[in-house]
Amino acid sequence: MSGPSIGKTPLHIQIFIAMIIGALIGAGLRFGLTDTARDSTAVVWLAAILTGMGKLFISLLKMVIVPLVGSSIVVGVASIGDSKNLGRLGIKTLGFYTLTSLLAITIGLATSNIIAPGNGVEIALEGAKAVDPSKLSTPGSPFEIILRMVPTNPVAALADMDMLGIIFFSLIFGVTLTTMPDEHRDRLLNFINSLFETMMKMTGAIIALAPFGVVGLVFRAIYEIEDPSFFSALGAYFMTILIGVSLHLFVVLPIVLYLFTRKNPLVHFAHMRNALLTAFSTSSSSATLPVTMECVEEQAGVNNKISSFVLPLGATVNMDGTALYECAGVLFIAQVMGADLSFTQQMLVVVTALLASIGAAGIPSAGLVMIFIVLDAVGLKGEQVGIIVGSMLAIDRPLDMLRTATNVFSDSVGAVIIAHSEGEVEPKT
Repeated sequence: MSGPSIGKTPLHIQIFIAMIIGALIGAGLRFGLTDTARDSTAVVWLAAILTGMGKLFISLLKMVIVPLVGSSIVVGVASIGDSKNLGRLGIKTLGFYTLTSLLAITIGLATSNIIAPGNGVEIALEGAKAVDPSKLSTPGSPFEIILRMVPTNPVAALADMDMLGIIFFSLIFGVTLTTMPDEHRDRLLNFINSLFETMMKMTGAIIALAPFGVVGLVFRAIYEIEDPSFFSALGAYFMTILIGVSLHLFVVLPIVLYLFTRKNPLVHFAHMRNALLTAFSTSSSSATLPVTMECVEEQAGVNNKISSFVLPLGATVNMDGTALYECAGVLFIAQVMGADLSFTQQMLVVVTALLASIGAAGIPSAGLVMIFIVLDAVGLKGEQVGIIVGSMLAIDRPLDMLRTATNVFSDSVGAVIIAHSEGEVEPKT
């Protein structure tokens, strides 16, 4: 399984083919026709149709954000079960997930600011307004970021797509749900879980349409963007994400594992080999969960009492690779659009990326949906954003595979560390 697809061809192959088709059509119409031919009715209509395909795909992605994120967070938090589980074990688990996500986001910030893959690029689309950096969202202080998270009216937050407010309310709602009597909790949770599963299916169906969206988005990028350096910037962005995720997977997480358990990280990599290969090939934390649990229990020796609590929760809310991607991706988009984000704006990106990663579904390319949440938080909107995100999608498949492997490895490290702290681990050779 390699994610949703149309027909038997894997989705990532379809996206690669779509990228080539879009590029060929865009280059053919831009460089292979005279000005008169480009102004002909047939060419104008073809360009409009292809451009519309890209816009429609981005609109469909945005459409599922609110119900997907809200239901995902509630189900994930409520899956903790009885409120008593929010005690020592719950605090350790959530504390570890928060720590590693913040470390991943920090790496994303650092690599994006150091490499600055989007600097020096000018992207101008016909009829699209340029970004005014002075109008971007700028919190006055870190405390103001916290205040912005609390919605005075959850219904208005839903209507206005105030994602910080929606995420915060969903977290509180999920925690409160765990304290309710079984009768009320089960009735509500069954409904919300059904909503979540429905939104997962809908999101998968929309992502399966990605090849059509990529054709339109890549076509427009080739046909309208004047600065060819944008495409070399995409390559630099690819390397930025690759370096950041690799640092987190192969350096930071092993160090964290060693510091808390004194266990050899290379041995743990060997224990998790099957789970990492499955995660890399499926790009789905949820699909990998059974293999992850088997590796953690049978190879790493973690007691089922710990793994059955930590790992399902991690597959829902612990997305280190996704958090890093969202943070670095937003900074790349800001750089391309000429918006120099201040320190407080970058802190807003950190907080939003952390919260958005909690709501990211464990399915292929879910981070693509979540990145719009972080973009909206700092006020980066417009047609340029859609074009850049679409271009990022065209080269995202290998990065998504590595991000998923990172997410799964982080879950496993958390399970081992927490089991070690509880004395519930029996090392196996």
